[in-house]
Amino acid sequence: MTVNTKAYGKIDIDERQKIHFPFGIFGFEQFKDFVLLDAAQQPFYWLQSLDVKETAFVLINPLVFRKDYDLDVLAGDLEEIGLTGTEEDNILMFAIVTVPQNQQKMSANLQGPIIINRDNKQGRQSITLDLRWKTKHYIIEELSGSKDTAC
Repeated sequence: MTVNTKAYGKIDIDERQKIHFPFGIFGFEQFKDFVLLDAAQQPFYWLQSLDVKETAFVLINPLVFRKDYDLDVLAGDLEEIGLTGTEEDNILMFAIVTVPQNQQKMSANLQGPIIINRDNKQGRQSITLDLRWKTKHYIIEELSGSKDTAC
């Protein structure tokens, strides 16, 4: 299938790359179908809406810069996309990245993780129950080992 993307223009993807978010993404609940694409610069990805090309999110796996990140969400959130929480191999986990003009201040939302069931291609944004995780964790600072990295 051909997809019109924010980052790459029109590209062909396999239909099996489509991910359905029954509840959308917070603030974008009207968009339900997305595709996960590799970004030009690793370790980032694009979560591209199939409905509107301008709706796309930069994602990162939180474990890239926070090895201690643990997915601690309501069991019901996992169940809604066919997960029980015990099948770690079937779970993809990401954080939405905000990229400001000063890219040194690029941040990731660890409080609202994106969870994807690899088997049934269903996704959900959830809220973590762990109070350590905030909506802004500065990726560059976290990678360099700075102490004061969350807002």
